[in-house]
Amino acid sequence: MTRIIFFLIGFGLSTIGFIFIISYLNLIPLGYNFAEYVNFICSKVECLIGPIGLIITYLSIFIPGGAKNELHI
Repeated sequence: MTRIIFFLIGFGLSTIGFIFIISYLNLIPLGYNFAEYVNFICSKVECLIGPIGLIITYLSIFIPGGAKNELHI
């Protein structure tokens, strides 16, 4: 049950973070080049929660776990 909760939290955080990253793409037509855009994105906390959410989602999927009272034959 906790893996599902961590998966949903990670998915929600990555969705929110990448929505901000995509919305800040509007800075490029205003005269920012790509390097300035990446520097701006790295300085915003709301944009950094996207990769953090991806890491939480990845860990909730791929860290091994299971029932502790499982029979190993």
